[in-house]
Amino acid sequence: MTKTEFIYGYQPLKEIIRHQPKRIQRVFLQQQKGNERIQEVLEWALTAKLTVQWVARPELDRLLGTTHHQGMAIQCQSISALPESMLSDLLEDKSKPLLLLILDGIQDPHNLGACIRSANAMGVDAVIAPKDRAAGLTDVVHKTASGATAVTPFIQVTNLARTLREIKKHGVWLVGMDAEAKATLDSLDPGPRVALIMGAEGAGMRRLTTEQCDFLARIPMRGTVESLNVSVATAIALYALQLKLSQN
Repeated sequence: MTKTEFIYGYQPLKEIIRHQPKRIQRVFLQQQKGNERIQEVLEWALTAKLTVQWVARPELDRLLGTTHHQGMAIQCQSISALPESMLSDLLEDKSKPLLLLILDGIQDPHNLGACIRSANAMGVDAVIAPKDRAAGLTDVVHKTASGATAVTPFIQVTNLARTLREIKKHGVWLVGMDAEAKATLDSLDPGPRVALIMGAEGAGMRRLTTEQCDFLARIPMRGTVESLNVSVATAIALYALQLKLSQN
C-alpha cells in the first residue's frame, strides 16, 4: 500500500504542484475570502486537474496537527529518501561537473530543511546523509526546505564512511568543513567534481568522516561572531564551491 503524507505551506505546495503533480491525491484549502495565495494555489490545482477540498480553519489545524500551514496543504505520496543505487548513477556520469552535499549527522529537521533548500539554490546534484542518528524527511523538513525536497535528490546511506570511499574512487574530491582548519575555503581548488561535507550541530564531523577528507577548510570570519549555524555555513560554503566550479 502506498504511503501518504501531508505537506503544507505555500512554497512547498508550489514546487510539488509544479514538478510532481502526479504524487498529489488531494489539495486542502482553507475557507478564507480575499487570500491571494490560497487563490493562486487553487488556480495551480485546477490547471493540474487536482481534487480540491475546502475546509474550515479548525479542521485544517486538526488534520495537520499544526497552525503554521498558511491555509493550504496537500495529501500526497510520501517523498522518501532515494536508494543508495541512485548515487552510483550520478558518480558514473563524468561528462559534467558534480557537486554533492554530504551531511554527517544533522539531527535538527529545520537545519536539514534549510541545507536542502540551499543545496537546491546552488545546483547541488544530490544531498547525502546517513540513515542512523540523523534527521530524515519529515513535514518540518519539507516546509523548511520550501519545496526543494520535491526536486533535489536526498539519498540516505547505511555506512557513510564506506560511501565516502566509493565517492573518492570516482574522482570526487571531499572537502570537509572544520572551524579549526588552517586552509580557508576560498584558497582551495578541488576541481570539477567535489563533495562538501558538513558535520553535525556542535559536534562537527565524526573521526571516520574526517579521515576520508582530501581537504579540510574553514570559512574565514571577518567579524566578531566566532561560529555559524550549520545551515548558514552550508549555504556560504556551497556558494564558494559553486564559484570554483564555474571557473573550471
